Formats: sequence, structure tokens, C-alpha cells
Amino acid sequence: MLKIILFGIAVVIAGVLAYAATRPDTFRVYRTANIAAPPEKIFPLIDDLRSGERWSPYYRKDPAMKGTYTGPGSGPGSAFEFAGNKDVGSGRVTITDSTPPAKVTMRLQMFKPFAADNIVEFTLVPRGATTDVTWAMRGRQPYLAKLMGLFFDMDKMVGTDFAAGLASLKAIVEGPVPVVGSVGFGSAKSDGSDHRHL
Repeated sequence: MLKIILFGIAVVIAGVLAYAATRPDTFRVYRTANIAAPPEKIFPLIDDLRSGERWSPYYRKDPAMKGTYTGPGSGPGSAFEFAGNKDVGSGRVTITDSTPPAKVTMRLQMFKPFAADNIVEFTLVPRGATTDVTWAMRGRQPYLAKLMGLFFDMDKMVGTDFAAGLASLKAIVEGPVPVVGSVGFGSAKSDGSDHRHL
């Protein structure tokens, strides 16, 4: 009987491993929000990584997160290296391409809790007096990620954060609201890098 049970467990495990291997080699997660403003008003809040302190959900997941800004104030070459708690991890985001006021492309390199190298894209499409803003992330999906995807809904986890960030961006752009994150940040260093305790 024990051998039969063990054999059954082995078959189930083998089936799960085999099924994971059939999953797509790439992934894409995205969320879209309609904002009552032209792209020209929204674009600077995305193209300047420091503006993310006002609306990105990841600044709220760890109030003690540490970060360093390097490169130009906005556009290609701008970078932000961060280290936070288990909900944020550590990594580096760099703007690789910027097409005002339609698209910003970034490279997201995660160091912890696991290594990853993905592309993040913000696209702004005018819809009359409003703009559809899409926040998307795409990348390769190695076998381990495929296996984890059987037990964790990545689209839901990441998509929830994207939706929350877009909601904050919408609130800032559409109406006068207090600047979130303007209190408690360190000042920039005089060497041109901006080191902040977030």
C-alpha cells in the first residue's frame, strides 16, 4: 500500500513539473487607467523617476526603504537603485527610452528576493480630452518562474500594485492633492547623486 501511495505522489509531482514546462516562455502584466488630462500633463510624472515618490505604490510598501538616484533628472539614463523590505526587495530601475509625451521604457533589474531582468513600459494614448495610461511589465519566464506561477497568481499580485499606482497618478493629475512623500526624505548629495531614505 505504501508503495502505491508513494508512486501516486511521484506521478502527481512529475505531472506538475511536466505541466510547468509547457507554460509560456515570456510573460506580460499590465493595467490601464483613463485620466482626465492630456498626455503632456501626465508624462513628466513618469519620465522623472523622483516623481514616483508621489504616486508609485512601492514607496508605501516600505516607509524605511533606501534609494539612490543617479543620472539626469529625467529621460534616458535616469536611474534609481533601491533596497527595501521583503515586500519591495532590492534592485535598480533605469529609463532606457523616452518619447514625449507618448511612452517611457525602463529596465527593471531585481536583485532580491530573486534575480530578474524585465522591461517596464508606460504608454499614453490620447482619448479626446482624456488619456489612457498603461503600465506594463514583460520579460522572460524561466522554468522556476513557470513552476511558481502554478501556485502564485503573478498577474494578480503585480497587477494590483500597478492598478493602485495608476489610481494615485490619476488622483494627482486630476485634482489638487497634497504631495505625498514630501516629508521625511533626505536631501540630495552635492556630487550630483540623490541619496534618499524613503
